[in-house]
Amino acid sequence: MSAVRKDLAFVVATMDRPLLIARLLESLVAQTVVPGEVIVADGGATLVTDVCRTPRPFSVRHLACRPPSASRQRNAGIGAVGPGAAFVGFLDDDILLEPRAVEAMMAFFDTAPADVGGAAFNMSNHPPLRAARWKCLPLVRLAGMYSRRPGAVMKSGFQTMIGAVEETVRTGWLPSGAVVWRREALRRLAFDEWFSDYAYLEDLDFSYRAAKSWTLAVVAEARYTHYPQASSRLDARRFGNKEVANRLHFVRKNPELSVGLCRLGLGLRMLMSLADGLAGRDKHGFRRALGNLDALLQAGGGRRS
Repeated sequence: MSAVRKDLAFVVATMDRPLLIARLLESLVAQTVVPGEVIVADGGATLVTDVCRTPRPFSVRHLACRPPSASRQRNAGIGAVGPGAAFVGFLDDDILLEPRAVEAMMAFFDTAPADVGGAAFNMSNHPPLRAARWKCLPLVRLAGMYSRRPGAVMKSGFQTMIGAVEETVRTGWLPSGAVVWRREALRRLAFDEWFSDYAYLEDLDFSYRAAKSWTLAVVAEARYTHYPQASSRLDARRFGNKEVANRLHFVRKNPELSVGLCRLGLGLRMLMSLADGLAGRDKHGFRRALGNLDALLQAGGGRRS
């Protein structure tokens, strides 16, 4: 019999993925410690209402949220969480938690200092670092794009990946795919709904702002597996456009970051994609680089937002 943490609620943003939602909810049922409540913020054309009605050892509330946007859906989910939850987590619909993951996460919070505002689950199948050969170049480091320190946010507005950790670590940002926040940390925070459509970097923007007031961590023992869906990926040119526009939006919001270094980093990122395309290492490299160029030209000399 699983223990129930009535002080914990999860918000799941989803769209047209009933099988994944059912699988995720069963992953939660299989936990040694289960939440008191799950809010399914549904932006789909075909709602997953029936999946949410299946009896489970925790409450599942379905919340229709159109038009779809991960940021808007998560904000709506936060607003719908019941008053008894002192902790609010976010889960993507394409993950599976290991059976003791929630137990490990809540054990961490039960002993963590009060200034720890958010903690991410540990992705056990984190993909290898992309473009690692380029990221070691002196010019790339000089531009402030990358660092050897996992989970860092540089002055350029670029962040380093966290990867699968062997011990619990403190970080400067957290992904939103599997994470728990103190509710108190969310009282003055919301996901920026400017990040609509393909919400690239919305988690960096959200957690970086939180890190100005709270300590963030990744809990090694709270493991999960990510199964990314091909249908959720953008065309390479559109992604190239998004990675420039969204990065600049993030940097312009935070005056301690450098728009100049960000532009330099984005230019280098474009050249990396182009070089990979020329070398045949990435068939999408040309289109991604074109998307970068489109957005850089469109951004022009824009001021901070």
